[in-house]
Amino acid sequence: MSVLVCGGAGYIGSHFVRRLVREGEDVLVLDDLSTGHAQAVDPHARMIVGDIGDQALLRDIFRRYPIEAVIHFAASSQVGESMKNPLAYYRNNVCNTQRLLEVMDEFSTRFLVFSSSAAVYGDPGTDPITEQTATRPVNPYGESKLAMERMIHWTAQAGSLRYLSMRYFNVAGASMEGTIGEDHRPETHIIPLAVKAALENRPFTLFGQDYPTPDGTCIRDYIHVEDLADAHLLALNALRAGHPSDVFNLGSGSGFSNGEIIRAIQAVTGREFPVQSGPRRAGDPARLVAVSDRIRRELGWKPAYDDIGALIRTAVQWHRQHPQGYRD
Repeated sequence: MSVLVCGGAGYIGSHFVRRLVREGEDVLVLDDLSTGHAQAVDPHARMIVGDIGDQALLRDIFRRYPIEAVIHFAASSQVGESMKNPLAYYRNNVCNTQRLLEVMDEFSTRFLVFSSSAAVYGDPGTDPITEQTATRPVNPYGESKLAMERMIHWTAQAGSLRYLSMRYFNVAGASMEGTIGEDHRPETHIIPLAVKAALENRPFTLFGQDYPTPDGTCIRDYIHVEDLADAHLLALNALRAGHPSDVFNLGSGSGFSNGEIIRAIQAVTGREFPVQSGPRRAGDPARLVAVSDRIRRELGWKPAYDDIGALIRTAVQWHRQHPQGYRD
């Protein structure tokens, strides 16, 4: 049986594909390469260039290969971009996922692991966030992810599909050996942007320093990309073992402010790059910190890289080895 990883050429997807390959799984990757990189895909996986909304292509894939499970990483994921172009987010995230689910239903695909987001919670005003926290998204990205979750839920209710939805927070870091890492174009995430500023000795703009937090900057829960890949593998195997459909938070449980992240990057790199103040980004909540007790208890997940300095060191190693990203 094969596992189809949609968005498997992206930052998170490529790390998960490598994890699957190392487990001896037969892996197919479907990615349109709009944000992913073919160079990041493990050479032992089959690479198919295409869109999850292309049902003719999907049907051909499902006819040619015995797809046991789909892992869905193929959503658009930038908060600021979603505020500027909400319809694009509904089209790619919601409409294309509908098309994927329709083909999965036609071929009676059994399992789905969905890469969701903490953005479904919005700015809940409670700390920390559990799976029972009310979902009140504050941007189109979060709204579209929640719509995807609900569509998957009702699809499973009506048929034989079982799913696990993984709501995770900020992802960072790179593979331990430094061969694959984070290369978005354009880049919007604070850790790679600040690491590049440090390594290239140029100013960094910190957006929003007037939030109701101790240092005025947003607080986020960071998870290493390798820990995230492990969690998705545990989810897949749990479904195979009969785990019912459910939702899990993923996070370290520790919040770090943007200011603390900047200081940690300066400490790891040994470079005091200048930091300038910018306005808040639209749609950014002040604080998001996860409780991941359920997935730890039920699936045995335990993050291996829960020290922020260790996480940043892997990101620094990747960017030092790949100053131009996958263009090197």
